[in-house]
Amino acid sequence: MDYILIAELAVSGLFVGLMYALVSLGIVLIYKTSGLVNLAQGAMAMTGGYVTWAIAAGLGAPMWIAIALALVVMFFAGMMVERLALRRMIGQPVIMTIMLTLGIEIMLRGLMPGVFGAAVKRLDIGIPQAPLFLGELLINRATLIGGVISLGLIVLSLAFFNSRYGVVMRAVADDQTASWSVGIRVERAIAVAWGLGAVMATSAGILWGATQGVDWSLSLLLVKALAIAILGGLDSIPGVLLAGLIVGVAESLATGIIDPLVGGGTRDIVASVIILLTLLLKPHGLFGREHIERV
Repeated sequence: MDYILIAELAVSGLFVGLMYALVSLGIVLIYKTSGLVNLAQGAMAMTGGYVTWAIAAGLGAPMWIAIALALVVMFFAGMMVERLALRRMIGQPVIMTIMLTLGIEIMLRGLMPGVFGAAVKRLDIGIPQAPLFLGELLINRATLIGGVISLGLIVLSLAFFNSRYGVVMRAVADDQTASWSVGIRVERAIAVAWGLGAVMATSAGILWGATQGVDWSLSLLLVKALAIAILGGLDSIPGVLLAGLIVGVAESLATGIIDPLVGGGTRDIVASVIILLTLLLKPHGLFGREHIERV
């Protein structure tokens, strides 16, 4: 057994898992505030990548300006989605609201390539393409840097939810009626959560776009993000971090070890198996809170 190869796969999987976790973080931020699972998160990551490319290529802006503008645009786009679409669903069954987010996912998945073209768009954010050697381990430099940036954003999000406004958003998630009664603007808190979710999706879309280019396939990050959110617990940011590492390493090891034996395809199966096993064995995930209601 090639232990160097296994170690290389595991280390690479850790950084890839952190990049997956960044997409999942948006799902958790929205769920922690509104109690709603956002199934449009993958398409929002794809849209953020397209918007960044459009600003950089179409307007000729430096990449750092394009990234900053894209984050601002997507923050307000996320708030607009909540204001124009989700807020209209107040009082409707939760499943219908979730289906609405799935409809947004499907719409964006077709709209963005239709507007900007189906060809892969290259995002050059200044990461060298040459691999990095850590001892005997060969690491993709873009994956390494993307993972480190993702870790930093996840830690910042954890700090944000321990800030004053973060506590307000958590209060909204626990009891919206009680939050209204003490003067908290519940609609604004939920809109901000959607804006932040869009920012996290855009950040992930930029990092993945720099790694593999921007096209419709970025929306498929939704499956990985859901696997991480479900495994970690839909309302747990630390759970996102740990689950992202687990999913990333499991996927990387399966790809490197099992693929040669079965002819490939295991990368797309790992996330689905994790979702299934988690829901069957531990529905609230590793760190999710169990809500008990009297029937």
